[in-house]
Amino acid sequence: MALFHIIIVALIQGITEFLPISSSAHLILLPNLTGLADQGPLIDAAVHVGTLVAVIVFFKTDALRALSGLRALTRGNLTTADSHLALALIIATIPAVIFGLVLKLSGASDAMRDHVGLIGATMLGFGILLWVADTKRPETRHSNSWTLKQAITLGLWQALALIPGTSRSGITITGARFMGFDRASAARISMLMSIPTILAAGSLEVLDALPHANAQTLGDAALAAIFSCIAAFLALGLMMRLLKSVSFTPYVVYRVVFGAGLIWWAYS
Repeated sequence: MALFHIIIVALIQGITEFLPISSSAHLILLPNLTGLADQGPLIDAAVHVGTLVAVIVFFKTDALRALSGLRALTRGNLTTADSHLALALIIATIPAVIFGLVLKLSGASDAMRDHVGLIGATMLGFGILLWVADTKRPETRHSNSWTLKQAITLGLWQALALIPGTSRSGITITGARFMGFDRASAARISMLMSIPTILAAGSLEVLDALPHANAQTLGDAALAAIFSCIAAFLALGLMMRLLKSVSFTPYVVYRVVFGAGLIWWAYS
């Protein structure tokens, strides 16, 4: 695989994974819009590993708290703030895992992946929904007040991200904003929820892709992981800084314009 192609895929995944603009839509559309060959499952897995490393490093304090809480849970301790965080993340991941298995076993995930019109509609529709949540809901909650009931609800929101074009970060931020979480807290919760979700999905991708790998493809995958990690870390830092003074509206505008363009392209 050409180095240029690896860098393009890694940058797209790294930049778009945590911005509310759907990384899966951009990766799916890359071959269609550029004529480049599909990057294949191993590169997909590698760029997800890269973004996973980036979010863990960026939110290392929370990640360490969740890990500490997970150890507490295995000992039956449910009373600490860390164990509460770990349990909330586990609960929030379950709906996406179940929904993902249903889509994969039914073949619906592959069918939706090739439907450009659907991707355009979800980009546009869920973009507008994000705007409604972000502009119409007050900021009354902070991420330290995240309850297990809210974790279940956000997990159901996150499951919608399995529809291409929805955006995992976008839909969970939307759900959190509808609950009244302030922008920074909504983004932080969304990023923390991504850790077990990407870990679960990435592990399946790696297990599927490794039997077909060789030294060359493994080298390409390592480069893709490094580039996507760097891009994701920088994108995360920029977004979290901008949220102190800027709403999610610029991302909404991008989604609406891009989504409308895809719908026009699919049906013209």
